[in-house]
Amino acid sequence: MEETSKKTEEEVFISEADQYLFAQGTHYDIYKKLGAHPAVKDGKKGMFFGVWAPNAASVHVIGTFNGWNELAHPMEKIGPGGIHTAFVPDVGVHELYKFLITTPSGEKLYKADPFANSAELRPGTASRTVDISGFKWTDDTWMKEREGKDYNKEPLAIYECHIGSWMCHPRPEEKRFYNYREFADRIVEYLKEMKYTHIELMGIAEHPFDGSWGYQVTGYYAPTSRYGTPDDFMYFMNYLHEKGIGVILDWVPAHFPRDAYGMACFDGSCVYEHQDPRQGSHPHWGTLIYNYGRPQVKNFLIANALFWAEQYHADGIRMDAVASMLYLDYGKNDGEWVANIYGGHENLEAVEFLKHLNSVFKGRKNGAVLIAEESTAWPQITGDVKDNGLGFDYKWNMGWMNDFIGYMKYDPYFRNHHYGELTFSMLYAYSEDFVLVFSHDEVVHGKYSMLCKMPGEAYETKANNLRAAYGFMYGHPGKKLLFMGQEFAQVSEWNENEELPWGILEYPVHKNTQEYVKALNQLYRTQPALYEKDFEPDGFEWINCSRSEDNIVSFLRKTAKPEETLLFICNFAPVEHENFQVGVPFYGKFKEILNSDAEVFGGSGKGNPRAKTCKQEEWDDRENSLVIDLPPMCTLVFSCTPMPAPVKKVEADKKAKVKEDGGAKKTEKAKKINKTSKKPSSKKGNISK
Repeated sequence: MEETSKKTEEEVFISEADQYLFAQGTHYDIYKKLGAHPAVKDGKKGMFFGVWAPNAASVHVIGTFNGWNELAHPMEKIGPGGIHTAFVPDVGVHELYKFLITTPSGEKLYKADPFANSAELRPGTASRTVDISGFKWTDDTWMKEREGKDYNKEPLAIYECHIGSWMCHPRPEEKRFYNYREFADRIVEYLKEMKYTHIELMGIAEHPFDGSWGYQVTGYYAPTSRYGTPDDFMYFMNYLHEKGIGVILDWVPAHFPRDAYGMACFDGSCVYEHQDPRQGSHPHWGTLIYNYGRPQVKNFLIANALFWAEQYHADGIRMDAVASMLYLDYGKNDGEWVANIYGGHENLEAVEFLKHLNSVFKGRKNGAVLIAEESTAWPQITGDVKDNGLGFDYKWNMGWMNDFIGYMKYDPYFRNHHYGELTFSMLYAYSEDFVLVFSHDEVVHGKYSMLCKMPGEAYETKANNLRAAYGFMYGHPGKKLLFMGQEFAQVSEWNENEELPWGILEYPVHKNTQEYVKALNQLYRTQPALYEKDFEPDGFEWINCSRSEDNIVSFLRKTAKPEETLLFICNFAPVEHENFQVGVPFYGKFKEILNSDAEVFGGSGKGNPRAKTCKQEEWDDRENSLVIDLPPMCTLVFSCTPMPAPVKKVEADKKAKVKEDGGAKKTEKAKKINKTSKKPSSKKGNISK
C-alpha cells in the first residue's frame, strides 16, 4: 500500500521538470498533472488540483466538498511559471468545483477548470471531479490493426453526425438525448447497415450553448455531459471499435468563447488570448483567438489533441476553421488586424503551432489521422513538415464542394454553360490529399437541404439529380463524407433542436435514396479502384470531359490491375441517349454494376442489364468503344474485363492479301528457276567441247 501511495504521488504531483517542460511548451501529457486527479498523500486519499494562473494574486479551490467556502483550501504557487496546486483530502469523484482566482487588484474570478475531465450539465458551469483511469478497454485488435493501416490506400466513408439531433430519446418526458451508451447501440447498427467505415462526431468537448453545435468550447478535456459521463463516452468509443467502426472527433483550436467562467481573461489578464483585440478576437464570431506564440497555450492545445487520441482512442481529429488560424485578417476589415513581422497577413505563430502539433501527433505512429477543414488555397496543407508543409493527413475539399454544388443547382438546360465547374477540380486534385465533403455547413442557415438544392419541382426529379451527384462524388478521387440525413434526402434543413425526420423513410423517394447511398458505400468498399490510388494521378483518367453541350462526363478509376478498372459515365441532363458510344481503355467485356436510375433507387429503370463486349471502333481517341443505353440524369458504373482482341477484318484481309501476293511471287520465282534449269550447262568442260 505504501509503494502504491508513493507511485501515485510521483504520477500526480508536479515536479520542477514538469514545470520546465510546460513553460517550454513540450509537456505533451500535462493533462495528467493539471486539472483534478485522484491522489494519495501521507496515506490519505483525496484529490490533487493544479491550475495555471500566472498573474493571480492567489487561488483557492472551492466546491461541494467544502461548501464553496472561499477560504478553506488555498492553493500554493509552485515555482516561477504560475502553476498553483493543492491536495484536498477526502474528496472523491462527482464533486463540483471551481477555482476562485483573486487578481492583483483584488477582483474575484470564479473559473471552471480548463483541464477538467468532466463538467456540470448546462446551464451549470462548474467542473466535476472524476477518475478516467479505470475503464477496461477491449479494442486491442482494432488499435493494433489501425497502426498498420495506410488510409491513403483504404476506403474512408465518413458519416458526419450530431449526437443530440440524430435521434432523440423515445421518452422525452424523462430526457431528450440518448446517452453515449444508448447512442452507441443504435448508431452502430445503422452504420453497419449503411456500410460506413467511420463516424465523425460534431463538437463533443464541453460547451455551454447547444446552438454552437459544440464549436464554442469551454471544457477541452471533458466530453460533454449532455450525453453522459467520461466512462459512458469511453464505452461508446470502445464499442464502435469492437464493431469495426472508426471514430473521428471534431476539434476547435481556432477560437474559444468569452463566457465569464471560462478561459477568457482567466486570471484577470489575457492568459490564453492575445491582449490586443486586433490579434485576440474574432469580431464576427464574438469569440477569442488563442495566443499561439505563448508556449503554455500551444502546450494546452497540443496536449489536448493527444489527450483525445490516447485517453479516448480517437481514430482521427478533424480540425475546425483552420483558415481562420492561418490568416491574421480572416473575417476582419482594415484596421481590425495586425500584420506579421514581414508586413503580411499570414499568422506565422499559428503556422508553427500547426507544424508542431502535426509532427508530434504523427510521431506517435498509432494510426490516428489529422484532418483540416481549410477553405483557401494555402499550399501544402497535407504536405510534409520537412518540406514546409503543415503536415495534415487530409484536407476537406471545399473548392470541389462549392463548384460542384454550384453546377448541380443550375437547371439542366443551363448547366452546359457551367461545365467547367464540373471538371475543374481535376486540375488540382493531386495538390493535396482530399476528403470530398457535403457537411453540416451546407444544409443550414438558409442554404437548403441537399435534396432541395437540386433543380426541379417534384421531389422525384430532385432525387434523380441528387443520386447522379452522389454517384459522381463517389467516382471522383478523394475520401468521402456525408452529413447525417443527406443519405435519405432530408427535405428540411438540419435543426439541432430536432431529431432527423426518420418518418419520411415511409415515402419511396427517401427510402430509395437511402438504399442508393448504401449501395454506393458497398461499391466504394469493395472496388479497390475507388480508393487504392486516390492520391496518385494514374488512378484516374478522363475518357471525355468535353461534352459540355450534353452535360456528360466519362472517366476511369484504376489500380495497377486492368481487370479492376471501373468506367464511370455521368449524364447530368434529363435526356436519354440510346446507342450512346463511349471510348474504352481496352478490348473486353463491360458490365453495369451500378445505375443511379435503376428502379430500385427510384429511377426509370433504363440501363444495360447484360454485359456487353466493346467494338473495335475508334471513339474518344481510343481504339475500342462501347455502345450502351444512357438513361437520363444518371451515373452509370461499369466493371471492365480485358479480353484478347480478335483480329480486325481489315487487318485480316491485309494479311490474306499479303499471303496471296507472297504465294504468287513464290510461284513465279519457281517457274523462273525451272526455266533456268533447262538451259545448257555453263561448265567449262562443256564449252571446251
